[in-house]
Parts: sequence; structure tokens; C-alpha cells
Amino acid sequence: MKTIQTEILINSDISKVWNALMDFENHPKWNPFIKSISGDQKVGNQLTVSIKPPDGNGMTFRPKILILEKNREFRWKGKLIINGIFDGEHFFKLESLGENQTRFIHGENFSGILVALMSKVLDKTKDGFQLMNESIKKECERK
Repeated sequence: MKTIQTEILINSDISKVWNALMDFENHPKWNPFIKSISGDQKVGNQLTVSIKPPDGNGMTFRPKILILEKNREFRWKGKLIINGIFDGEHFFKLESLGENQTRFIHGENFSGILVALMSKVLDKTKDGFQLMNESIKKECERK
């Protein structure tokens, strides 16, 4: 198993950060990593997510929502073809650090037989997470 975790401090109220994250329709306008995301926002439901890491190949997958706790955590799990080959449990966690400051934690736990062979892809994925973090910060702080 391999975990990538990034975080950024956003000078904005936690609800603004949550609303930006969950406003799937507007992701293409500000998010350089998640190019599109759609689906009914309920635990157990499947999403359609298209990502494009910097200098990497884009891909579309259909993860299942595991956790959806308003202003706290959004988590999904996806897989490459079948479980156990290359699985990813993607997470976003928000922590209020006061009235106008939020810690945005963004990461993924990877598992499966191909994880050891995917280090370059995972490096690009981490770069994509960081770009998204910087972009959601700009999006929330400009409002």
C-alpha cells in the first residue's frame, strides 16, 4: 500500500471550501486536476470522475462514494478494471482552524498488485493534488 497526502491552509470559512469542493459543475472552471466530476452525492452512489495529472495521461473512472460528511470529509474508492489490481481510496478532509481558516487535506491510499510499478504515475498524481489544492485555495479566497 502507498499513501499520498497533501494539505494546504485556506483563508476561508470551512463551508465555502466545502461548497467549492462539492460544486461538481464548476470544477472544470478552476480545477486543473479533476477535469470533470458528476453523480448523485450520496454514500454508496457511483461518480464519474475524469482526472489529468500534470505531464500525465488523463483517465476516467467510476468510484463509489464511501464517506460524505458535510464540512468534514468526502471519500471515494475506485479501481482499475477489477479490485486488487490498482485500487485508490481518494479523500478530502476539512478542518476548521477558526472562523476564516480551513486546513484542506487531500490524498489517496493506493493498494493492489500494480502499486509498486506505478511510482512515476503516483509522483505525477501527487503533483496534481498539489495543483488542485492551490487552485481551490485561490477559488475560495477570491470569493
